[in-house]
Amino acid sequence: MKKNTTMINHLLQMALLAYLIPLYSYSQNPDHLIVIKPQEINDVLTNPGMGFMTFQRFNGDDLNEGMGWTEGFPINYQTFDGDLTNKNHPPTTIAYWRIYWKFLEPEMGKYQWQMIDKALEVARSRGQSLLLRIAPYGTGTETDVPEWYRKIVGSNKNWKYNNPANAWLVDPEDPRYNEYFGGMIRALADRYDGHPDLEAVDISIVGAWGEGAGSELLSQPTRENLINAYTDSFRKTPLIALLMDKKTNLYADSRINVGWRVDCLGDLGFWAAEQNGWSHMNDFYPREIINCNVQEDWNKSHISFEICGTFLSWRDKQKYNREQVQYIFDQSLKWHISSFNAKSSPVPEEWQDLVDEWLRKMGYRYLLRRFTYPEAVQQNGKLVFTTWWENKGVAPCYKDYTMAIRLKTTGREEVFVTDANVKEWLPGDIVYDNAIFIPSNFPLGACDVQVAIVDKIKHEPRVNLAIEGKNSDGWYQLGKISIVR
Repeated sequence: MKKNTTMINHLLQMALLAYLIPLYSYSQNPDHLIVIKPQEINDVLTNPGMGFMTFQRFNGDDLNEGMGWTEGFPINYQTFDGDLTNKNHPPTTIAYWRIYWKFLEPEMGKYQWQMIDKALEVARSRGQSLLLRIAPYGTGTETDVPEWYRKIVGSNKNWKYNNPANAWLVDPEDPRYNEYFGGMIRALADRYDGHPDLEAVDISIVGAWGEGAGSELLSQPTRENLINAYTDSFRKTPLIALLMDKKTNLYADSRINVGWRVDCLGDLGFWAAEQNGWSHMNDFYPREIINCNVQEDWNKSHISFEICGTFLSWRDKQKYNREQVQYIFDQSLKWHISSFNAKSSPVPEEWQDLVDEWLRKMGYRYLLRRFTYPEAVQQNGKLVFTTWWENKGVAPCYKDYTMAIRLKTTGREEVFVTDANVKEWLPGDIVYDNAIFIPSNFPLGACDVQVAIVDKIKHEPRVNLAIEGKNSDGWYQLGKISIVR
């Protein structure tokens, strides 16, 4: 009998617990609270300031053929047919243009700003912003410093850094180099710093293609003068420094928040036979990122990589397999890549799925997990809301965007811009709660509740979210709310 009583008590306790659990769970969300949990999507998203970029061309242009590419010269503008599709290449929001000093300043003090003006204008018309590098010189006569500067400094091209692959063509320690090349950079900033269509500017100071070769040999005064030309002048437009040497990168970082880039992502042994097995991916980047103390720069500044060779040279010349390509992509994500220059070369069809998955993680990927608000709110009342977001990318958005709510009904819509700082929305969870006040003359009745990440000037949606519910104007539909007296 005692055993039966114990069993009955146990069953009664279990039944009571089963009854209370749903009541307790339900009570966590107060009555009259609407809880929205948007459905996540798996699409590859195209968003500002991240993803692939075009190189020396724009969305809709033909890609480079074969394994080659062009750089450093004025843009050869292609006839545009109105189709922004990039065949065998992802859509982009960045157009990267690299040009040599000689073309921008063919005569001392006379700058060809119209070239940059046109590039900015075309980029904007193709849904892109412009990433710019002015390289001091390349590797030969055709890509030398401006003729007028060559006449000033003389014909000597044998200087302290004389590697035949990327030697200094002029002496950076000559005070006139900072005066004239640095002067051009200052003039560039005076005209374009803060331009809405200028994505960023590369810090380019010495070496072929402006890649910084031999920067470790610079005297500290010269190093500082050349870096200062950028950091003193560009105070609004972001700067991205080549991964050069410890002193140079540390000094640039000490001035302002500076991003960094590398120009040979994917080198697993391009020159290994001549360099005792050395490669960028295994022997340089992992150590130099730490040595230059830039491993945390991604928190506030853009990280951009450029392909070594092209995808076709990876496949046809280096004979990379899928595992090697995946390894390269994974390493870049570990280093918090936001953008990638594939040199406008096609993506092999057999690697497209790898590229798509890479793009789903590159840069930022925001999704709204949960949004709550009351069923009804009074005119002139306070609408309290809570949000839980997740950034499933590897970096924040570095643009000056914020979160906004739109209430929309027939004949009336109101946008409420919040103080959310999207630049601080790092990978992982983000909780942002706040309240908005409803205008006293807002129409009574049901209205739509919508959300978007917007710019702070026009308050227009700028970011594609990884959720369903996007309207044709870029706002995301969440639900309805009643406006009452």
